[in-house]
Amino acid sequence: MMSVDRILGGRGTAVRTLMSGTARVDYGQLYVESGGDSFDMDECFGGQVNGLCGGAVPGTLFLMTGTHVGEVDFAVELHDRPPPVGAEWEDVVEVSFRPAGPATLYVWAHEDSWPLDELEPIDYRVRYCAVGMDDAREVEASRTTRERYVLQFWPAPPEPDLVVRQTSEHAAYWHRYARKQPPPPTAEEKAEALRRAREEQERTAAQARLEDEERRWGGRLPSDELRQLGGNALRVLGLDRPLGEAVAEAGPVVQRDVARWAARRAFTEAGLADVDWIAPALTAMDRGEPLPSPFGDGKPLWELLQPVLADDRVPKRVISSLILALDGKRHNKLQQAMALPALFAAHEENPLKAALEALWAGVQTFGHGRHGVLFAELREAFPVLA
Repeated sequence: MMSVDRILGGRGTAVRTLMSGTARVDYGQLYVESGGDSFDMDECFGGQVNGLCGGAVPGTLFLMTGTHVGEVDFAVELHDRPPPVGAEWEDVVEVSFRPAGPATLYVWAHEDSWPLDELEPIDYRVRYCAVGMDDAREVEASRTTRERYVLQFWPAPPEPDLVVRQTSEHAAYWHRYARKQPPPPTAEEKAEALRRAREEQERTAAQARLEDEERRWGGRLPSDELRQLGGNALRVLGLDRPLGEAVAEAGPVVQRDVARWAARRAFTEAGLADVDWIAPALTAMDRGEPLPSPFGDGKPLWELLQPVLADDRVPKRVISSLILALDGKRHNKLQQAMALPALFAAHEENPLKAALEALWAGVQTFGHGRHGVLFAELREAFPVLA
């Protein structure tokens, strides 16, 4: 309906009719919503004395009617000051309301609506007036009810809700209901409840991840040190857990030696160890010195692969990948490309990470089904790991 401006006779009170007509009611409910949070009925009436107009949830009005399913006469008015309470209204209540955004009057399930765009983001007092609530219950089946409602807004500071007039048994029933509802949580209480719920959700998720991880490791998790390394370190354990744990327990000196041994063994397997411009890098690695050019220039691995491919003295051997690709297939890989990361892994600051990362590069270099050969050689070279 279009809004209509008029002056109440003799009182100089301006009123604008925002909506006037017939509203379809389901479950005896109508709502004014303005972009606030989701709400439920109990919370809307929490802490109130009236049970006809629930205003306890910011930005929302929950309106009760006598008719359960059917049509009622309904009007919405905007006043510039408190209007008089008409003698014709049998049940009258008041609440305070501040729109959280554009306000709209809705029927149940949003099957019909009326925009209340004239309501500004300021504090209003709201009066909800009803007539015929009990009559509507008695004759609802016939759909011939005189049940009427008006919802009146005017600017006013917030105040507690109020029952101005109560006549019908239907209104009395809902007032009793409202007085049993606890006050809605404050913004601080909501934030705290949300924080606790989020923490509980995170704990539940962490516990589920832990249980899943325990299942994957046969009921006994690796040490925290190994789990924190993650990635390739855990992949080595997945292939040979006793060996990976022995490396973790061997101490930093042995771990650093294992890293250098694994890197040299990968380069030897790939035919790179004796290439004149590559061998100095392995020597520097053994001495704990910075890597010479081009390995120490900070170039990405794919750039270092270019001179390898261009050197005719370097073999170009294709091997079957250890890991299945996303398409579920085992693709072929260039063995020399698989070896290169071992040199940089051996320079990792953490000796355990250096050892296991270099071993993983060696596993990749040996290819599918041959990691047992590499691990047997490692145990022979380092009896402490046996």
